[in-house]
Amino acid sequence: MIVPSPHPDVTIPDVTLSELVFENLEARSDTSAFIDASTGRSLSYGELLEQSTALAHALIARGLEPGDVVALCSPNLPEYAVAFHGAAMAGGCNTTLNPLQTVDEIVHQVGDSGARVFVTIPALLDKAREVAARTSIEEIVVFGEAAGAIPLASLLEEGREASGDGVAATPGRIPGRIGDPSEHLVALPYSSGTTGRCKGVMLTHRNLVANITQCHMVNPIEPEAVVVAVLPFFHIYGMVVIMCAGLSAGATLVTLPRFELEAFLETIQTHRVTRAYVVPPIVLALAKHPMVDSYDLSSLRYIMSGAAPLGAEVARACQDRLGCEVTQGYGLTETSPVTHFRPWGWGGDACIASVGPSLPSTQVLIADLETGEPLPRGETGEVWIRGPQVMSGYLNRPDATARTIDERGWLHTGDVGRVAEDGSLTIVDRAKELIKYKGFQVPPAELEDVLLSHPAVQDAAVIPIPHEEAGEVPKAFVVVAGQVGEDELAAYVAERVAPYKKIRCFEFTDRIPKSPSGKILRRILLERERQAAALARDA
Repeated sequence: MIVPSPHPDVTIPDVTLSELVFENLEARSDTSAFIDASTGRSLSYGELLEQSTALAHALIARGLEPGDVVALCSPNLPEYAVAFHGAAMAGGCNTTLNPLQTVDEIVHQVGDSGARVFVTIPALLDKAREVAARTSIEEIVVFGEAAGAIPLASLLEEGREASGDGVAATPGRIPGRIGDPSEHLVALPYSSGTTGRCKGVMLTHRNLVANITQCHMVNPIEPEAVVVAVLPFFHIYGMVVIMCAGLSAGATLVTLPRFELEAFLETIQTHRVTRAYVVPPIVLALAKHPMVDSYDLSSLRYIMSGAAPLGAEVARACQDRLGCEVTQGYGLTETSPVTHFRPWGWGGDACIASVGPSLPSTQVLIADLETGEPLPRGETGEVWIRGPQVMSGYLNRPDATARTIDERGWLHTGDVGRVAEDGSLTIVDRAKELIKYKGFQVPPAELEDVLLSHPAVQDAAVIPIPHEEAGEVPKAFVVVAGQVGEDELAAYVAERVAPYKKIRCFEFTDRIPKSPSGKILRRILLERERQAAALARDA
């Protein structure tokens, strides 16, 4: 019942994350590691190493101890990597924050993590000050200049003076700051896991080194690659798959502070981007938006989608339009993040909706949703993962850790999927998002994929709503372009799904709420539905 990876096991280097990123630097010290798409500023690999090392020495001189936490709250900028690796080389641990989070949300994460240093941009300084006043933050560092905060440039000068020549004995590592890479934490992103409030996901140097090594074995990034870095570095996908894996391969990363379709397309055209790591909403835009035809995207050779399910119809439409293979992977914050990846050509068009086989040294088990018993290939159940990329646990939450990782080392993902005979995994949906219709389990993602295959549908989300007889029925929120009515859409879906999966209710809207990583924020739609129901009852 345990499904091993079809790839050979991988040897994980016994190094720190920054050592992996900066190894063999001599051959690429003058190559651009980053280009800021908004300003054209560039940062070479040599400058990235020198500045990261200087920052590490400055943090050490200011009293940062091994294991102390540094909070990063910024959009994507070249300096983000300087802060991240500077903290890592000093023996610190990075907790990454979404700049759009509220002060209360940031206070929760900063307070829970015990962060001592807060790194941000001038525009967020007021928010940073309020957070510092309510937490353990001792110093605020800004990229640029702002009154009441320490400019990053000043810290770099301090670090150069403190270190003498400003270079570590080994590129990416300062002696005595990090012990065993398998125990020393380097990243502390926050995730809700399968349930509950966000929790700190403890990821060690070995976790991230393992995942980057695994990914490179299956999907090596060529050193001459140009990668568009639009997914946020505060999210595990952007942090590891784009920032750290891209840098460790010697690629050039072109940063964008946020996703805006026109700027995204302009960046691909201007910088001749070859690789795009994206999320399903971006694939959908590339497949359907008329603006795409106004840009030369011929440099694109590779598109990978992750963080949320990508339907076959959308993937196929994007491939056909751009003449560029679209593939997808799967993972979680708790798995550093990648566990599965569909290599180019794997299984042909029939497997386009699959996330492929597991990475090297990664095992999979499909468990019955009710009993937890292992299921054979082809059966649908909860996806369990075991491998070197699995987190060490949730910070200060042994109860939540025990619920997520069992005594045999299996991480219970909360996702529903099935494994084919060739070992490829297809994700059906989140276990907690399944709609229960008269005892049948209805996956919202499947219905969303059907809706998105309609030419007039631009975006869609499906949630459960209460039903007196059936328990729950699916309701769709739909963004459309053109004339299409509820009856037409209902009939279109009904022709393509089993009777118990039919959508019983529609609501047309201008926008589907989504997280920065592309996940549909169903809780917002559910709350909207609850409020509407309450108003109807009161009326």
